[in-house]
Amino acid sequence: MKVIKILIIIFMFTFSSVQSNETIKFNDWKKEFKTLALNNGITEETFNIVMSNVKFLPKVIEYDRYQPEFYEDTKTYISKRSSNNKLKKGLVFYKDNFELIDKVEEVYNIEKELLLSLMGIETNFGTYVGKMDIVSSLSTLSFDKRRSKFFTKELLTLLKLVDSNIINYKTLYGSWAGAFGYFQFMPSTIKNHAIDFNKDDYIDLKNSNDAFASAANYLRKMGWKSNSHCFYKIELDENISKKYLNVSAKKLTNKKKLKYFKKFIKNNDNLESIDENLKVAIITPDKDIIPGAETLKPAYIVFDNYEIILKWNRSLRFALAVCTLKNKIRDEI
Repeated sequence: MKVIKILIIIFMFTFSSVQSNETIKFNDWKKEFKTLALNNGITEETFNIVMSNVKFLPKVIEYDRYQPEFYEDTKTYISKRSSNNKLKKGLVFYKDNFELIDKVEEVYNIEKELLLSLMGIETNFGTYVGKMDIVSSLSTLSFDKRRSKFFTKELLTLLKLVDSNIINYKTLYGSWAGAFGYFQFMPSTIKNHAIDFNKDDYIDLKNSNDAFASAANYLRKMGWKSNSHCFYKIELDENISKKYLNVSAKKLTNKKKLKYFKKFIKNNDNLESIDENLKVAIITPDKDIIPGAETLKPAYIVFDNYEIILKWNRSLRFALAVCTLKNKIRDEI
């Protein structure tokens, strides 16, 4: 018993020492970052106000290292995010906000079912926008070495948005990775695509007016084609070359015209109504991620619109889930 107590004390002491050391390093980073921020045109007043209570958040590092959705098989991932319960919530939300959503659809030519699907998957229709202190999250990830360059840029962008009175720093609570609002925009996305749709001289992405218009504007600028194809689930012939099977969301490669791939697709009758000259890619999202996954199953033919969703979130499963829920909502509205 004494040995166990001693080991616990040693562990607690070691853990405390590691935490203390990280805090010291983080405070040193904060001083260096202040110099960088001021050199990038951010006023000292804004920096001191926004960064005054910033803390190193060990949990954020844990989340960054292990993101559960990367380890779920495709069937589980999609079913969780396009469930009948999610569909029902989406229909209720649309009923309560149809005038705004229809107006945004008309102005930006982005289907309402797509906007509802994205909101449903990102924040459960605004009911979970995240409670993390975004400034501390971005600061922690900027301090961390793994993706420091990316998150430093996002943090600087966020400070500039506050400095320009575009967003209110007091509202900055969201996801562990720094995403914000009903559609989980990163600071750079807010800067480049967010819209003050209700003309109150302030962008509030936790307000449906600004949030829906901003999401629609973002999708339009990325090139979404209204009422076009996203994906079809397929059964592949074993003779297909493995080079055509995309397993990464970073970039889809070896795209071909649909008519080329048809000979390798067993259930190609489902594709008869689609233009054979459209360039498509094949994805097998479980391979290389799920232990023991089959090489050819599950498999999907994906189109240009699918790749637009990948620009929103670089996850093969996320894009499949968005389009699945979108189609369910479309069929019920």
